Amino acid sequence: MRVTAVTVAVFLFFIVLIAVYVLTVGDVYALYWAVPAVIMLLLIPMALNYMSQSQYASLVPMYEAEAKNTRIREINLNKLGEPVRITGVVERVYFQFLNRPQYLVADRTGEISVKMFTSPAENVQKGDVVEVLGVIVKRYIMTGDAVVNCVSIRKVEKKQQS
Repeated sequence: MRVTAVTVAVFLFFIVLIAVYVLTVGDVYALYWAVPAVIMLLLIPMALNYMSQSQYASLVPMYEAEAKNTRIREINLNKLGEPVRITGVVERVYFQFLNRPQYLVADRTGEISVKMFTSPAENVQKGDVVEVLGVIVKRYIMTGDAVVNCVSIRKVEKKQQS
């Protein structure tokens, strides 16, 4: 369970705001409602992240059974909704600070965007060789190229990449 940098920044901002209020006004009784409210600013995102991760974890066995090993060049809009397993190298990582990471994964046949809507179990960085389990979707709801909606991304040994 990870807390995003944005969540920590909001938490710290409100801690400072409450401290300034109490020190300037002297209203110590405001702490009775302010401290629990600020703690909830951490607990609610943590709970949502935990629920999201557990939901994705429950899908992994189904995807492991149904997903077909696929080369990136084979992924297109004709395969929408199909579960896939791809192995490749992470070339870029986006939006990790929001717990909604996107990866640009490449194999010898091409590259594809891999979107995940929760933080992964492992800390995946640029240069890691990974196995991705997911389903092919459009980049945007109605339009766009094919991307992988990731259910699981995990590091694999570099010698397995061919």
